[in-house]
Amino acid sequence: MQTYLLSQQFNAKSSAENSTACPANATICSGTSCVLPEDSFNETLSIILSTVLTIMLALVMFSMGCNVELRKFWDHIKRPWGIFVGFLCQFGIMPLTAFLLSLVFNVLPVQAVVVLIMGCCPGGTASNIIAYWVDGDMDLSISMTTCSTLLAMGMMPLCLFVYTKMWTDSNTIVLPYDSIGISLVALIVPVSFGIYVNHRWPSKAKIILKIGSILGAVLIVLTAVVGGILYKGSWIISPKLWIIGTIFPAAGYSLGFLLARVAGLSWHRCRTVSLETGMQNTQLCSTIVQLSFTPEQLELMFTFPLIYSIFQLLFALLILGGYRVYRRHRVKTKTDVEKTEEKEDSKSTSSHAKINGGFVSNETK
Repeated sequence: MQTYLLSQQFNAKSSAENSTACPANATICSGTSCVLPEDSFNETLSIILSTVLTIMLALVMFSMGCNVELRKFWDHIKRPWGIFVGFLCQFGIMPLTAFLLSLVFNVLPVQAVVVLIMGCCPGGTASNIIAYWVDGDMDLSISMTTCSTLLAMGMMPLCLFVYTKMWTDSNTIVLPYDSIGISLVALIVPVSFGIYVNHRWPSKAKIILKIGSILGAVLIVLTAVVGGILYKGSWIISPKLWIIGTIFPAAGYSLGFLLARVAGLSWHRCRTVSLETGMQNTQLCSTIVQLSFTPEQLELMFTFPLIYSIFQLLFALLILGGYRVYRRHRVKTKTDVEKTEEKEDSKSTSSHAKINGGFVSNETK
C-alpha cells in the first residue's frame, strides 16, 4: 500500500513538472520546448519598449541625417551608379545566396521560405550607424537604405515569386506593405530634418552627430537584448538554420564588397555597400513570417530572423573592429614615415650647409 502511494505521488509530481515545463496555454509545444502567448505584463512591456525604441531610432536617424550633405545626396540620386550597385547586391545577390544556401543544406520547404524572405528584405537602418563608424559614405548609405525600402514594395513580391515557387505558392506569403511604408516614413522624415539642420547649422549638426552615433550604438545593443526579454518560451530549431544564419550575413558582406569593388567604387563606398548588403531588415522578416504561417510551421522557422540578426551584428562589429585596427596602424605608419622623411630632410640640409660653409640655398629650405 505504501509503495502504491509513493508511486502515485511520483506520478503526480512528474505530471506537475511536465505541466510546468510545457503549460496548457502554449501555442507551440514540442516536448519541453514551448512558445507561450503574451501575457498582459509582457504585452505592456512590449508596448513600452517599442515606443522607446521607436523614439530612439527617430533620434538616431535624425543625427545620421546631420552627416548628409544635400548636394552630395542629390548627386547620388542624379547619378545613381552607387545606388544601382547596391540595388544589384540587395535584390540580386542576397535572394540568390538565400536560394543556393537552401539548396545546399537541403532544409525543409518552410525553412527554405524563411531564408528566402530574409534574403529578399530591404536593408536595415543599423547599417547607417555602422557605416558612420567605419567612415563610410553616409550620403550613399542613407540613399541606399531609402531606395531599397521603397523598391521593396515591388522587388520583394517579384523575388519571392521567382525563388519560392519550387517550395511553396508565393501567394501564401503575406507582405505587410503598411509596415514597409511605416519603415520608409520613419527613415525619411527624421533624416530630412537632419539634412536641413546640417544645411542651416553645420557646426551644431556635428555635435548632434556625435551624440547620435553613441545613441545608435546603444540602440543596436538594446534591440538585441529586447528580443531576449520579450520571449519567455524556447523551442528546438534545426542546426542547419544556425549554420545558414551564420554563413548568410558573412556572404552578404563579402559579396557586396566584392561587387562594389569590381564596379569601380572607392574603398569607403565599398564598405558602405558591403554593410547595406549584409544588414537586412530582420524586423520586417519576422512580421512577414508571423502573418503568413501557422503556429505549427512557425515552430520550424520563427527564430531564424533572430539568428540572422545576431550574426549580422556580430560580423558588423568584427568589420568595425578590424577597420579601426587597420586605421590606427595606417595612421601610425604614415606618421612614422613623415617623421623619418623630416629627419632625412634635416640631415641632408645640415650636411649641405657644412659643405657650402654654412650657406643654405632657398631651394634647400
